[in-house]
Amino acid sequence: MVSPRDRDAGGRARNARPRDALGRPLPHGAAGEERAPEGVPRTPDEALTEAQRLLDAGRPFHAHEVLEDAWKAAPEEERQLWRGLAQLAVGLTHAARGNDRGAARLVERGAGNVAPYAAAPPHGVDVAGLVEWARRPVAADRPFLLRARLARPADPGQTRHGRSP
Repeated sequence: MVSPRDRDAGGRARNARPRDALGRPLPHGAAGEERAPEGVPRTPDEALTEAQRLLDAGRPFHAHEVLEDAWKAAPEEERQLWRGLAQLAVGLTHAARGNDRGAARLVERGAGNVAPYAAAPPHGVDVAGLVEWARRPVAADRPFLLRARLARPADPGQTRHGRSP
């Protein structure tokens, strides 16, 4: 016997099962992680800020949900960028789940989708940094920055402007 699908108020299929920190479904009734609400209208700045907060908190699946909403709401000329950002976050999710092969594939795809925006990155997205990040092996403990940090932690080997002495 097939149980009916979970649906939202609009009748669209939505999986209401709780999820763990990496987005894996848990049994109904289990205590799961708080999920980023889907379909929340955010400005690009709000989406990037929230996604980065989730990445910094070790919640790449939830960051992907935020970026996916931005992708769906983006104007046509930016959709490939947002799709790529979501794919990068899913790549980190796969790495955290131990799926290195899937992680590498998604990161490669994501980098390919963001790379065309390198000449004129919208919304301050650090496209060059993300593409460079994607060239190295993916690891769950190596999160990425969507935008360059305004203030970086002090590094004794660097000058005030980030250059080596």
